Amino acid sequence: MVNRIKKMKNPISRSSITPIIIVLTLSLIISCSSNEETLNPTDNILNIPDIHFETKLIELGIDSDGIVNQQMLRSDAEKLDRLDLNLSANSGKIVDFTGIEGFVNLTYLSAAGQEIEDVDLSFNTKLDTIFLNGNYLNNIDISNNSNLILLDIQSNELSTITGLSKSPNLKKVNLSFNNFEEITINNTSIEVLLISHNLLKSIDTKDALNLKNLFIILNQITTVDFSSNILLETLVISGNKLQNINLEKNTNLTHLYCSSNLLTGLDVSNNQELIDLRVDRNPDLTCIKILNSQEIPNVSLSDYQELNTNCN
Repeated sequence: MVNRIKKMKNPISRSSITPIIIVLTLSLIISCSSNEETLNPTDNILNIPDIHFETKLIELGIDSDGIVNQQMLRSDAEKLDRLDLNLSANSGKIVDFTGIEGFVNLTYLSAAGQEIEDVDLSFNTKLDTIFLNGNYLNNIDISNNSNLILLDIQSNELSTITGLSKSPNLKKVNLSFNNFEEITINNTSIEVLLISHNLLKSIDTKDALNLKNLFIILNQITTVDFSSNILLETLVISGNKLQNINLEKNTNLTHLYCSSNLLTGLDVSNNQELIDLRVDRNPDLTCIKILNSQEIPNVSLSDYQELNTNCN
């Protein structure tokens, strides 16, 4: 009777227990693995290797742990739509901008006057305003920033820009004080372009059909063609090496500054909207042609120059 009871309490054989244990073990392993993937604490951590970058984020109350530990919560970065690092009182300059890719909801970014050498804005697809002037950038790619309206990257070390045609809403671009030797503005929406104090020998604006204001002083440009830019109102092209310029199609011009060039002739008789004309310091330009009834309120000439209806 005793033996029978023992057998009844242990009805499952050793051979049948083994596969059950294996199944349970595998289920536990899979479950743990799945939980680790879901609850991995590093998923919400953003790497911020530059201590000056993180210090500024802490000072601005963005990095919520308040500790310079080269990391911050990704969720802190994702809350922001505006980041102005110039508001920080910290005097340290940012060199490494790693971590900016986590600020995916930014529409406004300002990090002027830092020492940033490289930047990846491919994840910041909502940006409409960028101020990265006064850094050490030697290249920039804005191919993924299709919402851009304003781009200020003056005073860097740029010689190229990638993705300019990918921003259909871009209105103002400042590329002054860089190292551009040539540039093609293949964007129809740009209205204001500043690219002064570069090394420009050529500029192609034929696709910039809405260009209204162009500032390209102090370059090395010898020839230009603005015949496609019929909306042009302000043209500042002083301090170049121009020998001639045709402005017949630019009937909306109100301001023309072409001082300190090598012009031998200039005809503004078709530019009836001109209110400010500066053509002084062109050694071989003595006569500027105008219409008989044309009046230009503000004119800057050298003492050997004159406005005349008949220039031979």
